[in-house]
Amino acid sequence: MTFADHAAVRDLVLPLLAAGDVAPIVQLGHPALRRPAEPFDGQLDETELAALLALMRRTMQAAPGVGLAAPQLGIPLRIAVLEDRFAADPEVAAVRERSPLPYFAAINPGYTAEGTETALFYEGCLSFAGFQGVVERHRSVRLDYQRPDGSAASGRSSGWQARIVQHETDHLNGTLYVDKVLTRSLAGDTEFRQRWAQPDIGQARAGLGF
Repeated sequence: MTFADHAAVRDLVLPLLAAGDVAPIVQLGHPALRRPAEPFDGQLDETELAALLALMRRTMQAAPGVGLAAPQLGIPLRIAVLEDRFAADPEVAAVRERSPLPYFAAINPGYTAEGTETALFYEGCLSFAGFQGVVERHRSVRLDYQRPDGSAASGRSSGWQARIVQHETDHLNGTLYVDKVLTRSLAGDTEFRQRWAQPDIGQARAGLGF
């Protein structure tokens, strides 16, 4: 990237860092959500990157959510933070293969499917607030990324963790879950909680016809 591009990124990031403990999450319709993010290649120095990651983590936790990508703050960089600390009902956790995901930051991540199995479950998005929808995702994936210190890392995940990895990495490619959702499954949060928040999607599939 050119120096001007680096300066433009810093002009977006530094005001967010100075504004408060959490940042506003942009919503569907914001152009930053629809453009592939630029690879991180030193647009921010070590201190600025650490501060951005800390801001992203605080914003994710306050939302609350299990992942946040930099474009969701209007920042066009391939950076995401992921963490799932929520206590899930044991039956739901078993059906959805949901287990705690320790916090980590992924720089320039990309995922590849491991095997051909897929899973369909409801998911939501902090940038499409108020709705839930069923998305078919790879059941298992491999994530290759860089740590904040620049070292290479990779990891395999399955179940709900793999869903989080795919959802957040998709954000960095300009893709939202609404691009992959089974549209007849879409439900407002209130309807979802009252009618379709079962461990699996069987009742929702019968009731909504998808």
